[in-house]
Amino acid sequence: MAIVEEAESSGTVAICLPPLSKEDPLFSGKKRLLDARNLKYKYQLPVFSSTEEVLQILDQIVQAARILHMDEIELYFAGDDDCGPYSPRNELESLNSIFVVINSFLSGAKTDIIQLLQVLKDRIMTMINSVVVQNINEMIIEKLDADTEEMLLTWGKDHGVRTKLKISHFKEAGRGAVASEDISIGDIALEIPESLIISEDLVHESDMYDPLKKLDGITSDTMLLLWSMRERYNSNSRFKIYFDTLPEEFNTGLSFGVDALSVLEGTLLLEELLQARELLHQQYDALCPKLCANYPNIFQQELYAWDKFLWACELWYSNGMKVVLSDGKLGTCLVPIAGLLNHSLCPHILHYGRVDQSTKSLKFRVSRPCKAGEQCYLSYGTFPGSHLITFYGFVPKGDNPYDIIPLDFDDCCNEDGRSDETWTGESSRTTHMVRGAWLSKSDKPHTYGLPPPLLAHLRSVLKGDGIEQPPEVPEPDMHKDNERAVLETVLSIFNPMLEGISNSDDFDWDNTRWDVKLALDYKDLQRRVISSVTKSCYSGLETLDASA
Repeated sequence: MAIVEEAESSGTVAICLPPLSKEDPLFSGKKRLLDARNLKYKYQLPVFSSTEEVLQILDQIVQAARILHMDEIELYFAGDDDCGPYSPRNELESLNSIFVVINSFLSGAKTDIIQLLQVLKDRIMTMINSVVVQNINEMIIEKLDADTEEMLLTWGKDHGVRTKLKISHFKEAGRGAVASEDISIGDIALEIPESLIISEDLVHESDMYDPLKKLDGITSDTMLLLWSMRERYNSNSRFKIYFDTLPEEFNTGLSFGVDALSVLEGTLLLEELLQARELLHQQYDALCPKLCANYPNIFQQELYAWDKFLWACELWYSNGMKVVLSDGKLGTCLVPIAGLLNHSLCPHILHYGRVDQSTKSLKFRVSRPCKAGEQCYLSYGTFPGSHLITFYGFVPKGDNPYDIIPLDFDDCCNEDGRSDETWTGESSRTTHMVRGAWLSKSDKPHTYGLPPPLLAHLRSVLKGDGIEQPPEVPEPDMHKDNERAVLETVLSIFNPMLEGISNSDDFDWDNTRWDVKLALDYKDLQRRVISSVTKSCYSGLETLDASA
């Protein structure tokens, strides 16, 4: 966490970012970017600086924070000339980490320092609002304060839930949470007592734990899934109201019918769905028939049919949250009410995974303001559309920076069989990726809207020396034949992909099932990404030919 330090003797205020940990799996890549841009962890701000000077230093602080908060995909696509923003998530997390410490220091600061900090706070707030404006996607409320959800909220409040949210129904999105009052950065939008969290402890307290613990290799997650299949129909369950509010169908990719699967022919998602379904069938066949036969009083056959198993899988995939409980154990849990919040690429709530030790509750704080009547969004994680369709049943609105297409290459080895070392000092990576070329912000020549590591890899392989250089723009005199070969190699990968995705224009959208519509949405997204890559390559070839 960032901190603010006051140094009276020097007349400065220091803002200290957390140093990059060597335990960070992305340490080398982040350090390279920090060093290349001469960014530090500690910044001195003279108290009597001009506003312009203060904002120049703040720009450096924000750049450093962005790098520190990068994930693998953001780091992979960040060119040396790209100072950000890298994604709405990264931007909100970076700005929020600075905003929170500045805001907390303001209350006890001296007058001259208050003026300095207020300048910083106002600019950070402006930047946060800018992220929101650029990524806002309004949903239409169809129904406010539905009876069933109101019962759930009342039940929750009776058991210690505190909230500034109410539940509404949204067109095309189902249920979601709306702010009942203005919620500021750092405020708690929702607080759930640990006693209402559905965790593995409930399995341990039940009669099914003894037979389940005898099974080799069974996980806590699987135990909870089997427990919830029975608890759903338990009229005496203390979670009865919660289970009663759950839908009869979750409509995720795991429930796609034959027509939807046929639409996905030629896409990456089809294989993912088929593999996921096969694994679930294998898991069901290995567990449920045997448990029902050996323990019929505990595992009633009518409650453990395949359709009910699939329902429970969809419940846990779409509503399960990784939570560190007060005993320090990390596990997948169901959190009543919190599961109703929808996902966004620009969420209000970024972090919510640890029970507060002092209050024994799970707190959902907002990282950006949420006005009364506005939908309050949660981050489900940094997932591509294929994952969100498979396990949640939707494609997010807007440009998802995590919609990537992975590429696997054979490892390049020396004559002695050892992999060459890359510019990072690590073994040469063989897994690369692309995403929509429109997301590239590099305006330098020979970048083609493609990620720098992929270009560096292809240049080295096609050049034949097997030595990867840092992923920066090639020299002006780089051999044009090699550049042309790079682009033609990319086209040889993606042109067949594009040809394999049929057109969606001949579908009657109004009379199409939900799963077919979702499959069509994904196919259009996949086509858009691939088309942007091929168009960029053809444009690059034209540029090379024109300069010949």
